[in-house]
Amino acid sequence: MMAGTLTAGALALSLTGCGNSVDPIERLGRKATQDGATPTASPSASATPPAHAGGAASDEAYRKWGLTAPVQYAPKPDRKPQLPKAAPGKAAVVDRIPVAPQDKVVFLTFDDGAEKDPEFLRMAADLKLPISMFLTDNVAAADYGHFEKLRDNGSGSTINNHTLTHPNLRTLPFAAQKKEICGQQDRLEKRFGQRPPLFRPPFGNYNDDTLRAASECGITSVVLWRASMQINDFQYAEGSALKPGDILLAHFRGPSELKGATETQMTTRMLRSIQEQGYSIGRLEDYL
Repeated sequence: MMAGTLTAGALALSLTGCGNSVDPIERLGRKATQDGATPTASPSASATPPAHAGGAASDEAYRKWGLTAPVQYAPKPDRKPQLPKAAPGKAAVVDRIPVAPQDKVVFLTFDDGAEKDPEFLRMAADLKLPISMFLTDNVAAADYGHFEKLRDNGSGSTINNHTLTHPNLRTLPFAAQKKEICGQQDRLEKRFGQRPPLFRPPFGNYNDDTLRAASECGITSVVLWRASMQINDFQYAEGSALKPGDILLAHFRGPSELKGATETQMTTRMLRSIQEQGYSIGRLEDYL
């Protein structure tokens, strides 16, 4: 953990680029907490729980977007799971939420912000997808209003920090890392009215300086991931299937980076895979 990013056995994921990144590799984070290592969260036991904290999708929306069954959403848990505490002066690192093995819930996150497809806005609003967005200023800022619409569509989606310019932070000294993180905090606060508590380092690359800089910039959690959506299906940190509590990575990307596929087509395939594996979708911020 001192060096950050990958532990032994974790896989590097080759993607089709990330914003204007200098390296086409997005890396998986640390290995998840072992089952049973920490107490788990229990879902709400209400008789008719809401789809999730944001709202419910219409009964027919799934057919419109190429799904054969409604998307299942996890209700907000009665209590948040107990995550490992951060070291003093550092932000905590999380790549999987420690839920009970029977709680088959995963979490959607989308990075960068290069693609601004209005069709995806309609899809996300129709399905009420709770998306944790991690935006990079130099690709998202051309139309922050696009992501504001996504945030405000009733799904409970959120806007978070993914640096100003998407550098490999491990190659930068502390002051430069802090400028990248705090600079984006400042811009997001000016544009959206608040400083996000969540941050994702580009490529999943971080070190102790990153965690210190993030904490000083007001970040509470550095969010990594355990499965990454490609054009047609996931690549996994371990094994060949989703696991309870997995944080999922996707990107705001269009046909030029998805070999002709659209953002909505990629998302439909992602949702189908989640459904086929028997998982529901939770809102990440309800668990952190």
